[in-house]
Parts: sequence; structure tokens; C-alpha cells
Amino acid sequence: MPRTYYIATMGCQMNEYDSDYVGRLLQEACYLPADAPEAADLVLINTCAVREKSEQKAFSLLGRMLSLKKRRPGMILGMMGCVAQKRGRTLLERYPDLDLVLGTRELNRFSEILQELEKGEGGLAATELSREPAPTVIKKGFFKGRVKGFITIMEGCNNFCTYCVVPYVRGREVSRAPHEIMREAKYLVEEGVKEITLLGQNVNSYFHHQEQKTGFVDLLRMLHRLEDLRRIRFTTSHPKDLTPELIRSFDEMEKLCSYIHLPFQAGSNRVLRAMNRGYTREKYLDLIEQLRGNRADMAVSSDVMVGFPGETLEDFEQTLDLIEKVQFDGLYSFKYSDREGTRAAGFTNKIPEPEKIERLAELQKLQKSVTFERNEKMIGKVVEVLIEGASRKNDQITGRTSNNKIVNFSYNNSIIGNFIKVRIMSACANSLRGEIPCVTD
Repeated sequence: MPRTYYIATMGCQMNEYDSDYVGRLLQEACYLPADAPEAADLVLINTCAVREKSEQKAFSLLGRMLSLKKRRPGMILGMMGCVAQKRGRTLLERYPDLDLVLGTRELNRFSEILQELEKGEGGLAATELSREPAPTVIKKGFFKGRVKGFITIMEGCNNFCTYCVVPYVRGREVSRAPHEIMREAKYLVEEGVKEITLLGQNVNSYFHHQEQKTGFVDLLRMLHRLEDLRRIRFTTSHPKDLTPELIRSFDEMEKLCSYIHLPFQAGSNRVLRAMNRGYTREKYLDLIEQLRGNRADMAVSSDVMVGFPGETLEDFEQTLDLIEKVQFDGLYSFKYSDREGTRAAGFTNKIPEPEKIERLAELQKLQKSVTFERNEKMIGKVVEVLIEGASRKNDQITGRTSNNKIVNFSYNNSIIGNFIKVRIMSACANSLRGEIPCVTD
């Protein structure tokens, strides 16, 4: 009887990529995916440690999986991702029934580690951060039925923002070789993927010089030449690395989607300096102006934090002002939380929790109205939508526009992966509703 696996993925798209990577290796080792952890011989929890809440969720899930293992002692249980990297071997000391702690840079050793686990070796920890990016794994059929795929092109971060744990759990920046990226992109396209998102903690700082000097825009041009690839996205960008050449690329490359995720974190220059972000609010606003000047339909989303240590009411009001000026299409907003090992964890003048909650609520109320207004401006437009599958409601199908708007509509001949023209008829808080225009329109 074949062995089975289940991977619970928490956090960002990079974790989704890592889970898929490990999934391919497991299928190469003759494991089959299970629908639930209760039916799996091997369970992995892929974790995120960027925020305190994410880490708490990881440990809550680990507790449930440890209870499951007590009922099924033959099950192999592992934790991977940022929490695994951050806590390391201490997890094994705290949770003796945990079999594996797999760090963020150890994916290329997973097959070797799996063989040890299958021999009954438990209590394994692999958390070396100096390893090179894992090579491409080709598993025919793994992505069949998917229209979107991810490719990690670089790992780690050199910025050391004072609040951020990423450099400590993902290591310093290292870029993958362009030939490896292109090999993986061609594999995804052959599997039927129409849209590829390039991933990195600081994706637009990509640079590889060992084979040939290849910068981020060079890589985009290489991908743009792939005949059957229809859309290219990338995330996450750092404002200090958003070059004029990259901004021009949105006008020059039709496959490059008219959407960017560009975190600003705070609207106050004083707070940005304390965060060690490396740009000013004026610079950020100038970048937005350039982006929308190069692509009229450019959509922008961002990350923002409230309650950073020492943030005054005036600082917070400057953040609200920046939101109103930029008119973001979407915003991921969070309360500041101390991350162990970061500089900000030692800062004084911490903002009381009730005040952080109040500020976050005010910010989210503002952004909710901005998002709805941005969506309303789409009404009446005919847009190209990539069909992704069934909608959650109303027996409709769903897809996304180039500028990352979710569109729900009815269509009798819906084929996942097809592109279709849709007229936007109404706007909702986080999506759009459309219909297929008449042929005579």
C-alpha cells in the first residue's frame, strides 16, 4: 500500500512554493498526497514567523498534530519553515514526539533526510542557513490542472529592517542561477501554467553574476520570451530597489501584469528611519507616480504597520495621509509585535495594545472605502480575465485581471486556464462582478 503525505502550509507564497517543492520530492519517493492529516503517514507543518500571530498559529497546529500522533504512533511528524529555522533543535527538546525540524535553506537535503526518517531515525534537525538554493525538481504531472505557479528566484534579505525577523530565519540574500529559473519556468508552462509569479523576500534585488551578469529586468526579459507563458508577476518588492528600468518594464513588456505589491510600512519619515527602511515618504510617493505614469491601469497593494515603538499620533496621521494620497487597491495591515532577536524588540516607548487596536481599526476602515472606490472605477470596463476555477458563491466561476482584481461571472463554457473578455457590472468590497459581453457589443 503506498505511503501518503500531508503538508499544512501557513503564511506567504514562498511557503506555498516550498511546500510544492517538498511535495514533488515526496512524490518522487513514491508518496501520494492525502486529503487530511488523519490519513497521512507523514505530516509536515510549513510555518511562518514574520508576525507573532503566525507563530502562535503554528504552535497551535503543532499541538493538534502531536495529539494525532499519540493516536497514530507510526506517523512521521515534522515542522519546516521560519518557525523551524528560528527555534531549531529546541523544538525537539520541547516536543520529544516531533521527528523533524527542517530549516528554510535545507530543502535540497530533504530526500536524504527522508531516508533517515523512514529508517526510524527521529529527532532530526537541519537548520544550516549557508546552503545554496535548492535545484529545480521536475515531477511530470505535479502541476496539471493549475493555471498559476510560483518560482522562488532569490532567498534571504540584507536589509535588516529593525522589526523584521526574515534575515535571521531566511539568511542573507542569494540569487538562483538564471538557467535554473528558466528550466523551472519551462517545466511549469509545459504543465499548463499560464501565469508565473516570481518570489523573493526582496525580489527586485535579484542579481546573479556567476554564469553571466543577470539582473532582475534581464530575467524578466528572458521569461517574457517564453511563448506559451501569458502572464508574469513578482513579489515582494522593496521601494529602494525599484529602479527606473524596472518601472519602464511595465510599459515595455505586455506579459508583465499591471500590478505591484510595494510595502511602505509607515507614512512618517521619522518612523521609516527607525524602521531602517532606506527611503522617505516623498520617495515612495514619487515611485507610485512613476508606476502609474508608465501603466495607466496599474494597481498597487502594500503592507503597513501601526503601533511601531515611538509612533506618535502625528506619525499615524501621516500614514493615513499617505494611504489617501496613493489610493491603494489593497492593503495588508498589521499591529506591530516584538520579534525576538530584532533591534526593535529592544526599543522603548512601546505603544499600548488598546491604542494599536484602535489605530488599526481606523486605518482599515479608511482602506476599505478606498478599495471599494477603486473597484467602482472598474465598472463598465471590458477586461481580460484568466479563469481560475469555481467561485465560492452563486454557482459562478472566478478569475483575475492583469491588475489582480478578482472577477466573478457566469459562463457556460468555462475552462480553467482560458482567457476571456468580461464586462464589469458591479463592485464589491474585495471583488468585481461581471458578465460576458454580447458578440455585437
